Amino acid sequence: MRIVVKIGTSSITDQLGVIDETVIDAISAQLAALRSEGHEVVLVSSGAISAGVAALGMPARPSDMPTLQALAAVGQSRLMEVYNRCLGGRGCVAAQVLLVPHDFIDRRQYLHARQTLTRLLELGCVPIVNENDAIASDEIRYGDNDRIAALVAHNLSAEVLVLLTDTDGLYTANPHTDPSAVLVRRVAADDPLVSVSVTAMGSVRGSGGMASKLSAARMASLSGVRAVIAKADHPDVLLHAVHDTDVGTTFMPGERRLSARKLWIAFASQVDGAIVVDDGARRALTERGTSLLPAGVVRVVGTFDKDSTVEVLAIDGSVIARGMTLCDADTLRAIAGKRTSDLPHDVAHEVVHRDDLVVLAAG
Repeated sequence: MRIVVKIGTSSITDQLGVIDETVIDAISAQLAALRSEGHEVVLVSSGAISAGVAALGMPARPSDMPTLQALAAVGQSRLMEVYNRCLGGRGCVAAQVLLVPHDFIDRRQYLHARQTLTRLLELGCVPIVNENDAIASDEIRYGDNDRIAALVAHNLSAEVLVLLTDTDGLYTANPHTDPSAVLVRRVAADDPLVSVSVTAMGSVRGSGGMASKLSAARMASLSGVRAVIAKADHPDVLLHAVHDTDVGTTFMPGERRLSARKLWIAFASQVDGAIVVDDGARRALTERGTSLLPAGVVRVVGTFDKDSTVEVLAIDGSVIARGMTLCDADTLRAIAGKRTSDLPHDVAHEVVHRDDLVVLAAG
């Protein structure tokens, strides 16, 4: 079985941002145990920026991009040093792999990443994947490694994705503020919980939260991958998750499987605006899988360029789909509501082509 595991910053560092070697050692022991069972494992690990903050003695994590990139460079080597020591002591060879979102949307890069990761697994290594924060730009601003982990699981056709965090799993409400909150043990692929909007509860040391983990779980479901959200310090959490015993929240894989490009559009790209459509267009998109035409556009929200990712909204504001536009916002405002026969010849007759559109709402 091929398994992708993601662990977040808040789970592997203490309150000062210092790497907690005991946590990494415990995770390394479980990774080694899974390998001894014959499984292939890939670990996606956050923590480089936080480790850089601690190494330089900063009182808090800064927010400006140049400093974050510098801190990632400082912390990444320290993070890998710990993984090398903990995995090496158990006969495993760690291999650093730094990726950026572009590696998944560009077909050539996507295949190259898969080739490299697959070869590392064939050589018996444990790839340690992290977002390449030292050279990333916008990715640092919204990257949290949950999406990267889901994309890696898709790339490698993994069977299981385990998202380790500092909570027991998905609750019906915020357990920190609502004593009636109940842990959800299992979520079907078509359950509305998979697409529920959850208030992000990320820590000051990390950038993720339950919302990003739900998004990653849905990405996994749409890749045919079983996903588990569980607490990192639960005893033998990885073994329980892989063996599908009672730990955390399990998201069952769905039958609908999106391409890597569509996964990127739906979940990993930055949304630059929105397009509100009428009920006829909504039905055409959700029931017949058509492209979005100008005739169905009611309103354009925000400013965006051609090839930008936008949300497609119903009249009531609910999200129908996400897609990449074939025209900019100003052009779309000029042609909104017009029939194809009335469009200028130099304007795209489709707002979003169905090949670049991912329907997120039920028909």
